[in-house]
Amino acid sequence: MLETLKNAWKVAEIRKKLLYTLFMLLVFRLLCFIPTPGVTDSLLENIRSVIDTYSLLGFMQSMTGADLASYNIMAMGITPYINSSIIMQLLCVAIPKLEELQKQGDEGRKKIAQITRYVTVGLGFVQAVAMTVAMGRGVDDMSFMNYLTIGFCLAAGTALAMWIGERITENGIGNGISLLIFAGIISNMASYLLVSGEGLISGNVGGTLPSLIASVLIFVVLIIGIVFVDLGERRIPIQYSKRMVGRKMYGGQSTHIPLKMNASGVLPLIFASAIMQFPSTIFAFFPNSSIAIWWGDHVSTMTWGYQLIFALLIFGFTFFYSSITFNPVEISKNIQNNGGMIPGIRQGKPTSDFIKKITTRITTFGAIYLAILAVIPTVIYAIAGVYLPFAASSLMIAVSVAMESMRELESQMLMRHYKGFLK
Repeated sequence: MLETLKNAWKVAEIRKKLLYTLFMLLVFRLLCFIPTPGVTDSLLENIRSVIDTYSLLGFMQSMTGADLASYNIMAMGITPYINSSIIMQLLCVAIPKLEELQKQGDEGRKKIAQITRYVTVGLGFVQAVAMTVAMGRGVDDMSFMNYLTIGFCLAAGTALAMWIGERITENGIGNGISLLIFAGIISNMASYLLVSGEGLISGNVGGTLPSLIASVLIFVVLIIGIVFVDLGERRIPIQYSKRMVGRKMYGGQSTHIPLKMNASGVLPLIFASAIMQFPSTIFAFFPNSSIAIWWGDHVSTMTWGYQLIFALLIFGFTFFYSSITFNPVEISKNIQNNGGMIPGIRQGKPTSDFIKKITTRITTFGAIYLAILAVIPTVIYAIAGVYLPFAASSLMIAVSVAMESMRELESQMLMRHYKGFLK
């Protein structure tokens, strides 16, 4: 990795892209220190006092790196864009017109991206106002204009973050939206390490040093596991038969279909967490109701019932995502139409059944992997009493983004070598 960065820095074109990416990330982080107009001191105190109660807000912070506690103009982060992208992805499956747009190539994707931007701004405004109203209950010095101002400012911050992410994607290295999430997650982890270091220096070692060492060890083990699974793939061999076209012979080569061990990524975690946190967020508005009390006692975040339901939802969404993104029958038809076959497997239905069996096994492994990753922090805290300052899912996002950015950097270096060879 260091060698790749060193070689990339020597290339003027790639160096400009790296500097541009770093500059835009720096601008994004500087914007995170601009306070939101209309946020009063009493509202800020109320936000900090209830942020642990609203588990959905903690989920937003861990997954997207947003800084809700300070409630700056970037407090929403890129969360509305993520929600809008998920909504549009599901609508493209459900609405035929959007599905046609998706199949029209670059022009269709540009139209869908434009619709996603509009949905992001609208959804960001609604989420900002709703969240401010929910966390501002009991605050006397808040007016209607304050809520409206906060909603517009946070929606504008989300739009600006989305613009920065798109500029990084277009002119920099890596996916801009993912890099913004990566920057937020890393900053939260750095803040925890800074606070822990200050505690050690000041002499408050009691319980801090063992917890810090345990957190670092778990952190390293999780990174190794995430990298191992992210790089793992199951390769299905494909043999293409030879055929004559005119006077030339084509085909005869061997290739493979690479199937990633965790093809669904972190999306099942996002869907399952959103569904699990939704009831507790609703019940937070009615804390004294009997159903809210029962939910808090039996299905709260630290209960085994919550973790079991959470794991089952992850299983369901992993298989659901696999079913809508990978079609074994279509893959089998494409292989047959191109004169290919899997060695030892007949073309047609046997091929699709074989691919389906392999996909089911890989999806099952991916679901188990995501479920274990999701419940690890709670299980470690329940058994060993060690609090992890990061969600395993956010760590997975950070590691995946870093690896994807390095792969893109290596591909750009490779393309440059090819261009030089052709010249």
